[in-house]
Formats: sequence, C-alpha cells, structure tokens
Amino acid sequence: MPNSIKIEDVSKIAGNIRESVQKVIVGKDEAINLGLLALFCGGHILMEDVPGIGKTTMAKALAQSLGCSFKRIQCTPDLMPSDVVGVNLYNQKTAEFDFSPGPIFSQVLLTDEINRATPRTQSALLEAMQEQQVTVDGNTSKLSDPFLVMATQNPVEMEGTFPLPEAQLDRFMLLLKLGYPTPEEESDIFLRFEKKAILPDLSPVISAEEIIELRKVIPTVRVEDKVRNYIVEIVGGTRDNPSITLGASPRAGLALYKGAQAFAAIDGRDYVTPDDIKSLTPSVMPHRIILSSTARLQGNTTDQVIEELLNKVPVPISA
Repeated sequence: MPNSIKIEDVSKIAGNIRESVQKVIVGKDEAINLGLLALFCGGHILMEDVPGIGKTTMAKALAQSLGCSFKRIQCTPDLMPSDVVGVNLYNQKTAEFDFSPGPIFSQVLLTDEINRATPRTQSALLEAMQEQQVTVDGNTSKLSDPFLVMATQNPVEMEGTFPLPEAQLDRFMLLLKLGYPTPEEESDIFLRFEKKAILPDLSPVISAEEIIELRKVIPTVRVEDKVRNYIVEIVGGTRDNPSITLGASPRAGLALYKGAQAFAAIDGRDYVTPDDIKSLTPSVMPHRIILSSTARLQGNTTDQVIEELLNKVPVPISA
C-alpha cells in the first residue's frame, strides 16, 4: 500500500500539532518545531532549563496532541531500573513468573528530572532509546512504534543529581532550551491561566499510524553533495578543535543529516539548504561535546564553541 502522506503534507501536519500545543504553551515556535522534528525523525529530546519555564508542560501538551499512549516517570535517587522497564512477578496460581511491564512500554515517555535518577537507573533507558527494546531477566521485548523519550533536567541545581554519561547524552537527538518568555508572552501566560490553572485536555491531531507513515517520507528530502559535505566539515571540526576534548560522533552527524531533512519538510521544502544545517547545529551538537579544561577555565561554553565553529566553516554558496 503506497504511503498516503507526501512531503507537501508534512508542513500542514506540523502546523496542526503546533497549533494544538500552543493552546497551552505561549510562543516558543522554535522549540515546538524542534520537538516535532525529533518526533518525525524517530529521535529523542532532552529539555534543559531553569525550573518553571514550562518543560514538563510542553512535553505533556505535545504528548496529548498525538494519538499515542503516554506515561510519565518522576526520577528520584531511589528510583530503580525495574520501576522503569518492569519486573517479573511470581504468580502463585500458575506457578510461573509473569512480566509486569513498566512505564517505558508506552509510545511517548516523559522522564522528568532525569538527572535525579542514579546512573544504574539512567542506563535502563539506553537500550530502549537506541534499539527500541528492553531486556529483563534475559528476555527481550520490543517497544511500541513510534517511541519517543522526552527527558527534562535542571542544569543549575546540582545537589542530589547525577550527570548523564556521554553515551546517554549522545542518544538524545536534540537539546532544547526554552528560555524565559518575553514580557508580552508572560503577560499572555497570566491571562491564559487566570481562571484555569490546570493543563487543558487536548484532542489528538495525528494518530500513531500517521506518524509512522510520515516518518517514511522524511528520508526522501534531497540533500545535495555540497550540503552533505558541509555537515561532514562541521562534525569534523569538533574533532580537531583545541577547545574540545571529545568531538562529535558519527551518530551526531547522522542526527544533523536526518534532522535537516525534517527541518526542510516542516518548512514545506523537499530539499535541504545550508541555512537548515546552521539553524539545527546549535541543538544537535553542544550536549555531545566535552570542552577542554583550558576552554572551561577561560569561561567558554559549548554553545559559544559551536557558534565559533559555524563561523569558521565555509558555507556552500549553492546547494
């Protein structure tokens, strides 16, 4: 059966989801678009910002706008891996062990304050995020399709937290930072929640089956040789940069490549431009690199180093 969703439909579908999310979230078009981009590519999202910005609210609003099953995990230091993936329980009636699935067996999983979970529990997500399956007591179970992990973390409160290892950070396609609202947006927030302090129920605007079909058309977006080589130069530039100890992996380059295709499709195009790459790189690269001690002592941040790199790498004149 041919795919009923075409490239020209992606922009309209993205607009419908964005409109639904913005019934709750004021503004934040760029952050919402990046969230959709990860969804359309089969990637995962890490949202990092100060408390009260709306990270959890945005994740819930996006989940409600999709016709997908949704579960939420509140991470704490006493959260066990079995609390995430599930556990085998002994059934006295059958004298056998029955598997009780954990919240990871959902299509959209919100992992709140992921850096408050211990490394052992964090690692329970690794197999699921990379291979879309979990293994319990030697038995492997496939997860639902689509499968999207949206994790939040607070970067400023370090007490009682466990920083995510590089291997797990690399499995998040995008790092989103919502930022503070503008004065106009904050005023709108006050008015919007003056009488309603509870997240309203949103009706799904796309089904799980449609998301799967939509994902099939993203790879058909054209990426010319010059644009592909531009991605290679950016990724390579992180590996021979004196300010960077650990450069971006091939997985990072693939995330940038696939993300650019979705970026173009959401914008209504069937081809990728160098501007798509430049716009997406600050969300794909910073959480995947480690700065040298010298760069950190000089007060540099990963965002600044990536911006400097983008200014150095020649931009293709035409694609």
